[in-house]
Amino acid sequence: MAPTSLADLAVPLDLEPMEAKLVTDLPEEPGWQFEPKWDGFRCLAFRAGDEIDLRAKSGKPLTRYFPEVVAFLKTLKPKCFVLDGELAIPGGDTLSFDDLQQRIHPAESRVKTLAAEMPALFILFDMLVDPKNKSLIEMPLTKRRAALEAFYKSVSDHRNLKLSPYTVDRGEAERWLATASGALDGVVAKELDGPYLPGERAMLKVKHLRTADCVVGGFRYAAKSDEVGSLLLGLYNEDGKLDHVGFTSSITDKERPALTKLLKTMIAPPGFSGKAPGGPSRWSTERSSEWEPLEPKMVVEVRYDQVTGGRFRHGTKMIRFRPDKAPEQCTFEQIAPPGKPPKLVAAMLAE
Repeated sequence: MAPTSLADLAVPLDLEPMEAKLVTDLPEEPGWQFEPKWDGFRCLAFRAGDEIDLRAKSGKPLTRYFPEVVAFLKTLKPKCFVLDGELAIPGGDTLSFDDLQQRIHPAESRVKTLAAEMPALFILFDMLVDPKNKSLIEMPLTKRRAALEAFYKSVSDHRNLKLSPYTVDRGEAERWLATASGALDGVVAKELDGPYLPGERAMLKVKHLRTADCVVGGFRYAAKSDEVGSLLLGLYNEDGKLDHVGFTSSITDKERPALTKLLKTMIAPPGFSGKAPGGPSRWSTERSSEWEPLEPKMVVEVRYDQVTGGRFRHGTKMIRFRPDKAPEQCTFEQIAPPGKPPKLVAAMLAE
């Protein structure tokens, strides 16, 4: 009999998802399976009878934020499972991370409204416990994938549930990577005969990275230091105003003293004539929120992965200074979203 309590599942609720190590190239030797790296929220879904629990990669609960996913999982015939996948919000023939971020809202009434207006998909890529409450984590990926496909085939309604595609052809994975943007954040490589290793970086990931030339509109000092810690980056908007779009802290110790000296000669308000860096947050110290405005003269080329709400989602990697580039040439056109999503995204959403 299938368990009726989450406490009776073959794996614990605090199970950590297997993670991936960032590398620059996909493995060339045989024995690997390649999958899209989706731009969503990693999620482990647990079911035992009528009990459902959704957990983020960090272990934090996601259940209350996605009631439509919980309701859908309860309609499935299998009464027991643990699935690994990605929560995502469809937007036309692609996925929208901006919409997904809105789903994490403290007000229950707003959560219900958003669930109805922009329901989430659960994109599956691994199965850790089967409907018989058997743990699959020690089994090779090939067997876990077969169990996942059998599970997916048993589900007649795929509106809220999608099966992530895969390939063992490195050439095809490279083509995915070449067109990766928006919904597709890169490619993940998994060993075909490898078990599921909770909490370990046993997979490999190659992310789709792009570059942009940005104006340095300000800087922050390093913690407990009088030397520069990070450069604040800006791009010119349609109105000719310089908006803050992110930061880069990849400054070497060797170049830090001379760069600090140069930046101090450029200090002049306002730094950003459009959107400026925000004030302190509950995660930042008072010092880390302070910044020095600069004349918009310095241009740097940075490498980034994703853009959300007109800003780089993560810190960027500085590639080089661009004294040959005019600051006014650094516009938002560089980071505009692609016009067409990869074909495999549209194909999966159309299932």
